Amino acid sequence: MTRLITLCSGKGGVGKTTISTNLAAALHKFGKDVMLVDGNTTTPNVSVILGMPKLPITIQDVLAGNAKLEDSVYLHPSGLKVIPAGLSMKHNKQKHKKKMAKVFNELVGTIEYGLIDCSAGLGNEAKNAMEAGDEFILITNPEIHALTDGLKAIEHAREIGVKTLGVILNRVNNKDYEMSKENVEEFLETPVIGMIPEDESIKKAIAIKKPLIYAYPNSPASRAIKRLAARMIGEDYRTIEPETFSQKILRMFGVYK
Repeated sequence: MTRLITLCSGKGGVGKTTISTNLAAALHKFGKDVMLVDGNTTTPNVSVILGMPKLPITIQDVLAGNAKLEDSVYLHPSGLKVIPAGLSMKHNKQKHKKKMAKVFNELVGTIEYGLIDCSAGLGNEAKNAMEAGDEFILITNPEIHALTDGLKAIEHAREIGVKTLGVILNRVNNKDYEMSKENVEEFLETPVIGMIPEDESIKKAIAIKKPLIYAYPNSPASRAIKRLAARMIGEDYRTIEPETFSQKILRMFGVYK
């Protein structure tokens, strides 16, 4: 069975694409057949983060009716399947003859997981991407302005009948000014399924154009993303990636989680 999951945010700057990319990489690392789709045709970044910026056929070509979906699929060096969006301004001038929902429906039955990275906000482009998925995850920060915008995205998902899996809180610092997990769940009326800490390793991984979970596998954010991926497939993270002796000692002292 194929699960098409859209990952959206109510606003830009919350780290949505970084989480989408690394979550897809983690699911693939754990043995799942995964396709990562850049559903942001206006301001795409998936190919930049993965170090695949110049590719001849993109999702815009498919939506314009100039290419077949299978021709836009590329393999990242890690083995992850990727359908990128073109970075050139010429891609923004292409008129889309096909709806994302119709195009992505072609993925059903060919993969286990299809993760669609939406554009930021709740414009028509983001809504089209949301409608292409069967399930929806909100990625946001634990701040009231980000959560207010995120609530609109959750409400839209409910209106169009897309199942909401939950909320991923990104860039968590555990500061007094941040909303707690419990407060977020009460405000959004949606469970928090993952909490990703603020982590300098993310910026370093983006700079070298490599997924965080491969570049810095033991960083706090990397471990949090892999825990989330394990949870999504119904596995115990520590069973998939057993702790080393030193990690067990560090966890006893609260240094390693």
